[in-house]
Amino acid sequence: MKAGDDMGVQTVHFVVDLNIPEGKLAAFEETAKAMVAGTQKEPGALGYEWYMSGDGKSCRLLETYANAEAALAHCTGPVVRELVPKLLQSAGVAGFEVYGDPGPQAAAMLAGFGAAMFEFRHGLGR
Repeated sequence: MKAGDDMGVQTVHFVVDLNIPEGKLAAFEETAKAMVAGTQKEPGALGYEWYMSGDGKSCRLLETYANAEAALAHCTGPVVRELVPKLLQSAGVAGFEVYGDPGPQAAAMLAGFGAAMFEFRHGLGR
């Protein structure tokens, strides 16, 4: 957040686009469900929503974390450490964007995944 802005935005959002190859949808769905169950246990995870295209070949994951600490906890937790490698056996990352400040440690990790970073400038959140 830039000085002068009066909105105390701390939330961090991830948008991950995934492509699912032919024949991999069942494995993808199984891993995605396990990832939801694991993320549900993280107190700072406010949203973890998977949206599928009608043809089952593309998925968009929308993640929302309360703050940088919650984003880091997710990035270093069991869902990312154990289940993301499994997910990548049944899908490829087509795009990854981070909105807000995930903190320096998470930012470095996310950049390693090829994430594009976007800083908050102006807005309204309720």
